[in-house]
Amino acid sequence: MFLPQRQAAAAGSATDAPFNPGMVRELARNLASKSFEAPDEKLPNGLTDLNYDQYRSIRFAPERALWRGSKLPFEAQFFHRGFFYKNKVKIFEVADGKVSEVKYSKDMFSFGETVPDFTETDLGFAGFRIHAPINKPNYYDEVCVFLGASYFRAVAKDETYGLSARGLSIDTGEAKGEEFPFFKAFWLERPVPNATSLVIHALLDSKSCAASYRFTIRPGATTVFDVEASLYPRADLEHAGLAPMTSMFFFGPNDRNEVDDFRPSVHDSDGLAIYNGKGESLWRPLSNPRDLQISTFQDVNPHGFGLMQREKNFFAYQDIESRFEKRPSLWVEPIGDWGEGAVILIEIPTKEEIHDNIAAFWRPKAPPKAKSETNFTYRLHWGPDAPKPHSLARFTRSGIGAHGENSKLFVLDLFGDNLKGIDPGSVKGVVTAEKSEITNVVTQPNPNTGGWRLSFQCAVKKDPIELRAHLAQDDKPLSEIWVYRWAP
Repeated sequence: MFLPQRQAAAAGSATDAPFNPGMVRELARNLASKSFEAPDEKLPNGLTDLNYDQYRSIRFAPERALWRGSKLPFEAQFFHRGFFYKNKVKIFEVADGKVSEVKYSKDMFSFGETVPDFTETDLGFAGFRIHAPINKPNYYDEVCVFLGASYFRAVAKDETYGLSARGLSIDTGEAKGEEFPFFKAFWLERPVPNATSLVIHALLDSKSCAASYRFTIRPGATTVFDVEASLYPRADLEHAGLAPMTSMFFFGPNDRNEVDDFRPSVHDSDGLAIYNGKGESLWRPLSNPRDLQISTFQDVNPHGFGLMQREKNFFAYQDIESRFEKRPSLWVEPIGDWGEGAVILIEIPTKEEIHDNIAAFWRPKAPPKAKSETNFTYRLHWGPDAPKPHSLARFTRSGIGAHGENSKLFVLDLFGDNLKGIDPGSVKGVVTAEKSEITNVVTQPNPNTGGWRLSFQCAVKKDPIELRAHLAQDDKPLSEIWVYRWAP
């Protein structure tokens, strides 16, 4: 049971109520014991039907930022409700062990000329963003944002926003439709002077599950989130996704079917990387399929996985505005043993780059059960690359093109210090294909990149083909394993 002041603090009706680290877990546990209540989406008439441009014209006043002028290393700014973001989110500050609600006020925002006027009420917020001096010591850049359902995203130094993470996914990719858990309240711990990290607590809810989260955020050349999560399901979570992430892949050198575009590639992520429990490193280039594709990578106690943006050359995209080469990669590092399960990759067809059509997450073999408690901890690395567990060469580009009527030519580029100065005659390309024939396997140094190239031909028909490839020397691997599903 909760102490009365804890319930009051959670409801936002108390000031200076005490806070302890276990409070949000207790709130989630208590919430799961009750029937689900849909989120509060009530808005004044002027805000109910805002379009994209109207919503973008609503700007938070930076001088009203939380902790502005306090000479602290972090600041928080808030998002107005409206457009897609109708849910009311409560936000609290934790300072000196006490909780106080951050109260909404209309004068925190400026409104564009086309936004209809409305009567100010206790609207609450849609979400928030954190600023810190990540690029310059005297300027507070936006580092991360929590906005919409359980979505959040972050950047590292010299990067721009790309893919997103989520607190929890439920029934993603299932025919019955997806359930979208949402963060309904946040507690932001006031940082101390010269702090290098910020702690944020979150309360999540949905029809099937309530949960608590504790995020410890450390901005830098790689921005790191330490995540502690506790799930309290109302129902068995048969298709839960832990540490989920979503991204966009429109087209690239491996998948340009029916694309009429001046740019060579358009994507926020170009591949899924997995460092599995067997110690294998896998690289799966992403695609924009004609039909929904779901790939399952069975594993036990994975070391890590993530959606990567490996291609960092502007000329691979030629987009001055979007700057896809500056989009971050996101790597999940499990803390502790996650047991049996699978990394799930979902690729959804899209005809526009505005849609996130890629999802990846961990699905435990034993689903979290109703009225149970499931705890898991992991670390998110947002940055230019994933932590490197070994010195094996990595695949950097996958090109695919026609080679005759019923054949495809695969051209794979690799890079790795272990390939420098190696005898070309000792390097072998190992390529296998399920239900198809591989011919003309060629490996050679690429003097233009300083790396290597592996190419081969594959006979294709009407059915999808699963492929695997790597470089080896004397049967010892020189590279990670390239895995790919070619589909007509």
